[in-house]
Amino acid sequence: MQIEELKLLNFRNYERVGVSFDPNLNVIYGKNGSGKTNLVEAIYVLALTRSFKQIHDKTLIRHDTEVTKIEGLVKGKYQNTYQVLITPEGKKVKVDSNKLTKISEYISKIPIVLFNPNDLKMIKDTPSIRRKYLNIAISQLHVSYLKQLNSYNKLLKIRNSYLKQMYVNGNALQDYLDVVTEKLVLEGLQIYEQRKEYIALINEQIASIYEQIVGSGNLCIKYTSDYSKKSKEELVEIYKKSLSRDLSFGKTNLGVHHDDICFCLDGKDLKDYGSEGQQKNAVISWKFSEMAIFREQKGVLPILILDDLLSELDMEKIKNILSFIHEEGQTFITTTEIEKIEYLLDEKSYKKIHIRNGKLEEV
Repeated sequence: MQIEELKLLNFRNYERVGVSFDPNLNVIYGKNGSGKTNLVEAIYVLALTRSFKQIHDKTLIRHDTEVTKIEGLVKGKYQNTYQVLITPEGKKVKVDSNKLTKISEYISKIPIVLFNPNDLKMIKDTPSIRRKYLNIAISQLHVSYLKQLNSYNKLLKIRNSYLKQMYVNGNALQDYLDVVTEKLVLEGLQIYEQRKEYIALINEQIASIYEQIVGSGNLCIKYTSDYSKKSKEELVEIYKKSLSRDLSFGKTNLGVHHDDICFCLDGKDLKDYGSEGQQKNAVISWKFSEMAIFREQKGVLPILILDDLLSELDMEKIKNILSFIHEEGQTFITTTEIEKIEYLLDEKSYKKIHIRNGKLEEV
């Protein structure tokens, strides 16, 4: 999968930009604040229709303008033009001249894997953040997963609303709650199975990748879920037993919306016992595991973005990380230290793009 050309209109600090990319390796460099991350953020939005930052879509629109458009000529099995249009009212997506009515139909068409220093939240932050990263990865691999997740969340909202109604109005019918609960369990079990399968695939890759980057250490991912090793009948019974608790809280206290993952190095949770460097290398190992899984499952490599790779890592580990870059895949690296990257890439062929105050110079 390769982005051959990218066009931006009123995206972040870019007024109007057109740029072509190398099919394999692209190095984007410039000073902090020049717009390097904004450029790879646009690539990410083109793929997934949303930023990798915790922001509202409206903030992507350039100041004092009303619309932003990201358009890319993408080569996969076929060559297609993809477009994401964002306005204060919402967003629209197109493939070639065809408007897609559902965002879920668009996502997964341009597989992408990104590492950004903020991805350490995957270890440091809350379970909801870790579930978000997991959901993005699986939804790119399986189109049905996003639909199941949306269905589960709708059912969860309905159940929580009815629980509050039952608490206030004691004569509300429990039969309706039972029907919703059973549907919730069925959707939840499908989500659980896909998450469990994906974590198993990650664990087939991540230990060896981490060891190749760092030189030592046994890294694995542990997955915890209320649905673990339980049948539909067992789960329905558990929900019945927890009804009084759910009523008092006014929400569903059990389910895959509480799932979590743990990065464990040599048996210890990296959130509590890992250094910044260990955490960063662990997340990068997860990202390269994603690349390997997608290649094995789909037969293609996702686009890879390594944003601000050089910060807080020594040269040896960076060199080890760069050795995982596949020549047949497309990679984007952003940096403020072009001399270091040039030294590390040695004789590799790549395209340099210099950014200064939102202006691009293709080198």
